[in-house]
Amino acid sequence: MLHFFKRYKIFIITMTTLSVIIMILIYSQLKPQKRLGYIKAKDINRALVDSTLQDSKRKQRIGDFSLINQNNDTITQDNYKGKIYIADFFFTTCQTICPIMTEHMVEIQQELKNDPEIKLLSHSVIPAYDTPDILKKYAIQKGVDDTRWNLVTGSQKEIFTLARKHYLAVQDIPGTEDDLDMVHTENFMLVDKKGYIRGYYDGTKDEAILNLLEDIEILKMEYEPKKGWLEKLLN
Repeated sequence: MLHFFKRYKIFIITMTTLSVIIMILIYSQLKPQKRLGYIKAKDINRALVDSTLQDSKRKQRIGDFSLINQNNDTITQDNYKGKIYIADFFFTTCQTICPIMTEHMVEIQQELKNDPEIKLLSHSVIPAYDTPDILKKYAIQKGVDDTRWNLVTGSQKEIFTLARKHYLAVQDIPGTEDDLDMVHTENFMLVDKKGYIRGYYDGTKDEAILNLLEDIEILKMEYEPKKGWLEKLLN
């Protein structure tokens, strides 16, 4: 027996190693892969959701929009078509949570600078003040990469509708003069390539940003071609 093992030692080790690799690959195929869920309005804090949507069971999707960015360019959903993006709401004169949120957006921009699949989108909740010129100064000050991160403004109604009926990200302030005033939250929204919201993250917390970056990688896997275990082995 010992003589047999010595004679076929390399063959036995090779076959054993190959068997282990094959078993691991088969297990990885059978093991359920983590997938991100979809956001539904009924599961969100009702204070952040327009009253017409509070009980909606539909997957929340971002609708059409047309806004102006820091370079005076018109930005629509077509600019984000086929892209994963992170969205938030802010205003340039905010001295509380906005500086932290913007700093984290800059970190995300830097972390994913070589990933063309990812873009960023920040909406001003005080669009009357945050004109394109103001946004441009802010963008330069913060180090915004214009090729992938748009700071946008528009009419108060447009921003309010997006925030309350699409992103579910701001609180209404009832009883104000035009009833379109709003208080934004610290939320970052992760939006997939089809415009569906796949997650909310606290833009003021480091650990939430790490979770966001991890979830981006999970989301990207949904768009990768599926490979069988044999193909993986051969590659």
